[in-house]
Amino acid sequence: MTAKTSRNPWYWVPSLYFAEGIPYVIVMLLSVVFYKRMGISNADIALYTSWLYLPWVIKPLWSPIVDILRTKRFWIVTTQLFIGAGLGGLVLAIPVSGYFKLTLGFFWLLAFSSATHDIAADGFYMLGLSQKKQAWFVGIRSTFYRLAMITGQGLLIILAGYLESTTGLPSVGLSVTTQSARETVVEMPAEIPAVDPDKELHLILDPPELAIPMIPRTPAYVDSIRTLVKTRNGEQVKYGKQTTPPSENIQPGLWHRFVSQPIEKGLRAWLGTAAPVNVNRAQGNVGIVHIRLSAPPPEGEKVVVNFGRISGDKSITLLAGGRSEFTAKNWNQPVLALIQIDPKLKTSVTTQFEARAGNIPLAWMITFGILAVLFVLFFLYHRFILPYPDDDRGNSSITGREFLRNFGAVFAEYFTKERILVSIAFILFYRFGEAQLVKIAPLFMLDVQEAGGMALTTGQYGFVYGTVGLLMLTLGGIVGGILSAKQGLKYWVWWMAIAMNLPNAVYVYLSSALPDNFFIINACVGIEQFGYGFGFTAYMLYMISVAEGKHKTAHYALCTGFMALGMMIPGMFSGWLQEIIGYQNFFIWVLLATIPGFILIRYIPIDPEFGKKED
Repeated sequence: MTAKTSRNPWYWVPSLYFAEGIPYVIVMLLSVVFYKRMGISNADIALYTSWLYLPWVIKPLWSPIVDILRTKRFWIVTTQLFIGAGLGGLVLAIPVSGYFKLTLGFFWLLAFSSATHDIAADGFYMLGLSQKKQAWFVGIRSTFYRLAMITGQGLLIILAGYLESTTGLPSVGLSVTTQSARETVVEMPAEIPAVDPDKELHLILDPPELAIPMIPRTPAYVDSIRTLVKTRNGEQVKYGKQTTPPSENIQPGLWHRFVSQPIEKGLRAWLGTAAPVNVNRAQGNVGIVHIRLSAPPPEGEKVVVNFGRISGDKSITLLAGGRSEFTAKNWNQPVLALIQIDPKLKTSVTTQFEARAGNIPLAWMITFGILAVLFVLFFLYHRFILPYPDDDRGNSSITGREFLRNFGAVFAEYFTKERILVSIAFILFYRFGEAQLVKIAPLFMLDVQEAGGMALTTGQYGFVYGTVGLLMLTLGGIVGGILSAKQGLKYWVWWMAIAMNLPNAVYVYLSSALPDNFFIINACVGIEQFGYGFGFTAYMLYMISVAEGKHKTAHYALCTGFMALGMMIPGMFSGWLQEIIGYQNFFIWVLLATIPGFILIRYIPIDPEFGKKED
């Protein structure tokens, strides 16, 4: 049977670009949400997931290899199989004790496979379609790539959130009310109450309802309770450790001793530590709830409990005990949740809290498992459906010397462009603030209240960013494209830079007000994402203008490499910085970090006619 050199594009263009978008969003976003739900620190999440940008940074270095060795079709189906294998590896690695390093390794496999798939798919699109069909289907490929973003950033996270809430232990609610002032002292448990370990495993909150008298307390009193709660919870964590902790005698490296540690000390001295947002309510009265299990979980398994406010008056807040872990060793060692009322409160109010203990590892194993099956199906489908274009063949006749000479000439020409160093600086710094925000915003939305986070569930986060946020992002891009086609890039670049950076202020508001209203949260994210989509238009147009010339494809790839570098490096230190200065100060810093991009706009070369639609 003769292989078909062409096939109806509807058979393969939509599926190819849907398959191109999914692994990118898995590596760039799902990895962040996954590690946050698994309890990894913000600093580690931001650092290690930012390194995953590296394949896109260095993609221009190996894109010629994809052109020369084998066919684009071969690279497409092979990388889809590798992506499926990487997702399967994630499923197997999650329940392992050293899952963090193992899952990072599989995310690296996904990142390199995804970047290579991008090169091959874009090349195959140009080979498999005539120029007329390329122009007609450009909207189709863009639409299905956007659908992949919606699926990964929305539906998959919503699915993981649903599985988290249905695969674990039943949630337990707690009603907290304030009552008229009468002298009551917060009592700490002298002994752990006896429990019957033969009962069915479930969560226990003691007391089942909590009433806190509206009595003003001295800072010394509240601090003593907080210290005691911190000590007890620290003992509970140590008692439940499944593995031997690393040696405490390991000395910090030179970078830590002479760079990061002095900077951290200076920032803490200037801004203070990242204290809970309710530190200004230190004289409000407090109450304590004990969280534990009714029976030990299976040996080697861990039950993660998230406790936080779900509705009611915001004058009642959580100071400690938002996230806890129970094992067979500490299942009956209570975690103390410390709840505080506003000292200015004079009337009785009620707030509802809830303890949730979803099976987070299982939920994400199922999610990644579904994706692994999906990419095996993509591999099989494209193995038989993709055509065999006549021009899709490797250039094996070229010698190594010729390849290096041509490769070097392309690079050399790029660096001879007008004011290229200023252009590179602009590409690196235009999104300097956004590059930090994009790593921390998901962590802020998911973090517990005691750390200053919004305490959204995984499903709520998926809805906010995967539906409302992504739709507003797309709308902003469309509006930006229409307007730039009328007056050109030079006219709109300042307005687009403002639109991209100024709406970041909504996170300053969210981190200070911590609104419970889900509509307000969606509105804030929608405003920020619309501005980002509108402002990103200028960024893409400017990179296209820089790439103009004989080797525009290779030069545009170099621009996207610098773009990825501009996202990678700021993202690496963003989590470390946020943990030092807290969410609210961090979002203020993000606004300040936009200043270099504004300054560089004044110096970049822009053709006044570039971007205008021809009559």
